[in-house]
Amino acid sequence: MKHLILYDGVCGLCDRSVQFVLRRDPDGVFGFATLQGELARTILDRHGESVELTTLFAVVDHGTDDERLLRRSRAVLFALKNVRTRWRFLTVFGVLPTPLLDLGYRLVAKVRYRLFGRYDTCPVPSAEHRARFVDQ
Repeated sequence: MKHLILYDGVCGLCDRSVQFVLRRDPDGVFGFATLQGELARTILDRHGESVELTTLFAVVDHGTDDERLLRRSRAVLFALKNVRTRWRFLTVFGVLPTPLLDLGYRLVAKVRYRLFGRYDTCPVPSAEHRARFVDQ
């Protein structure tokens, strides 16, 4: 896996987003780690970030000298750009300023537990996809 998605492991919306990417990433470009795990903490520390459960992160070129971190809306757009989906057209919104995109992201993040639920613990990935979850 070339890139890593760091997500809130107890968020219903985040889990659905991970399942969305898994179904559309047959080449295994993306791996996944929960923000509650030690790996996420290590990566975020390396980039001078703190763990924010309301923020989805994409670690581009994970584990290389070119590694970089995308957050919130830019992470979502990066994932859409790199999976096989008809929703890829949404990446045209990438021309908009990040603060504007992140405003929409934050509004959804604020109500995500109410709309999509919250798990007591991180769901266990299926046997088929377990190897893609690097902190399990």
